[in-house]
Amino acid sequence: MTVETIAVGLEDPCRGRTAGFRDNASGYEICVTTPHRSPELWRKYLNGARESYRHFGNESALEYDTVRDGSSTALFFAATDAAGEVVGGVRVQGPYTWVSDAASLTPWAGRPGASELSLMMARRIPHGVVESRAAWVARDAPRRHDLAAAISRCMAHAPHLLDARYGFATVASFTTDRHRASGGVVAQLIAPVPYPDERYRTLPIWWDIRTYRIFADKLQYLLMRGELRAMGLAEPRTRRSDRPFGHGGEECYAYGR
Repeated sequence: MTVETIAVGLEDPCRGRTAGFRDNASGYEICVTTPHRSPELWRKYLNGARESYRHFGNESALEYDTVRDGSSTALFFAATDAAGEVVGGVRVQGPYTWVSDAASLTPWAGRPGASELSLMMARRIPHGVVESRAAWVARDAPRRHDLAAAISRCMAHAPHLLDARYGFATVASFTTDRHRASGGVVAQLIAPVPYPDERYRTLPIWWDIRTYRIFADKLQYLLMRGELRAMGLAEPRTRRSDRPFGHGGEECYAYGR
């Protein structure tokens, strides 16, 4: 289901722009749209991301000049406050056609786990892979922790919106608990890399729309169900063959083979 499809009749929550939902934990409105449909919102989201990344000295990871025209972004989520200011968000690329489309695998080149990670991507691409990038939350946003959790749930929603089975992201190690709470599964046997610099340990993480509910925290899962309904989406049914054999077997380099 595409953003254009879900936008019909769902304009009010996002002030006339496109579809979205209200985060019941943080109170912010979260819009899902495209750079083409909402250029001003895209500008605000991207400028906020640049300010956030610049504050932490890792602006290069944003690739601002490369992505600013919006052509590489299939959709993006933007959280807005009561004044309409963007206080957080995440953009999404894909679905991918080739492993080489996933430029975020480059930091593993020549390092342990590179071939395994490429194989994981190659095995999933026929089923649909989308990637979340440039996630951020304003440092001074009230209820910042709750909003960060909502942005992680958006990363889990992305494959639903783009007719893909898998969501993917490379994330800093200190954020993995938040992503696990939304059903993300870390590829634990892929060694982390120091990216964008030595201060960080970056890990690959996956969401599978057929099994994420098994791993998600109960509260986050309930929030996700309501958000999917607000966007006019239904959860796919989990088949017995889709169920994993346990958390330990899933959180490894072979997850989702």
